[in-house]
Amino acid sequence: MLIDSHCHLDFPDFAEERDEIVARARRAGVGRMVTISTRISRFDQIREIAESYDDVYCTVGVHPHQSAEEAAVTPVDRLTDKLVELAIHPKVVGIGESGLDYFYDNSPRDIQQASFRAHAQACIRADLPLVVHTRDADEDTARILKEEGAGQGLRGVLHCFSSGRELAEKGLELGFYISLSGIVTFKKSEELRDIVRAVPLDRILVETDAPFLAPIPKRGKRNEPAFVVHTAAAIAEVKGVSPEELADRTTENFLRLFNRMPTP
Repeated sequence: MLIDSHCHLDFPDFAEERDEIVARARRAGVGRMVTISTRISRFDQIREIAESYDDVYCTVGVHPHQSAEEAAVTPVDRLTDKLVELAIHPKVVGIGESGLDYFYDNSPRDIQQASFRAHAQACIRADLPLVVHTRDADEDTARILKEEGAGQGLRGVLHCFSSGRELAEKGLELGFYISLSGIVTFKKSEELRDIVRAVPLDRILVETDAPFLAPIPKRGKRNEPAFVVHTAAAIAEVKGVSPEELADRTTENFLRLFNRMPTP
């Protein structure tokens, strides 16, 4: 069994055929899916999707792109309390995605950082893992995770990892997991594959980030949870293990980190 640790089933791309998309994932051997929150103002929709399928779970959080917009609804100084309140729901298995995105800078960096810290504090209070988005912000991401998590038991995952070796090493040192998307299958991703070779097998997760980043041989198409099998196969080859072992190990890793999710 594989687990798609990060997808966005609430996005409009899936609205008209969500039932079939979930069914295709099941037929492909994907036993669990986590649909990831990007706005807490739309959390009701995400929660409803998770409640509609036994094998779909969710997170609650604010993407750095939306951190300024969402702050107008839930001020950052009240965000931790709001996240902890919403995370009580039994289908919520993590908090995020949150983090820093300096590539697009869709929100001011000070608001991104304040929101990121609020999410980390919520994770500690709720005893849930943090789902981290980071792009072109490796140094600040590592610094904030260290500052907020020092001695507090903060745990989580660097999702859709495409950063440098230094952040991977720092994340592992802090106890975080590394989640790999279809990017690892791309021809120009040899540097990423070199990093993956050095990541311990017991710290790797797999994801689609659907509807984005479809892996080879589906590149160019809308991504969906069933396609995680192609990413997993590529990672298995890089790590020198069978696809079956890769599936077993990444599922074990996921359930260890996201320990609110019931074991299948």
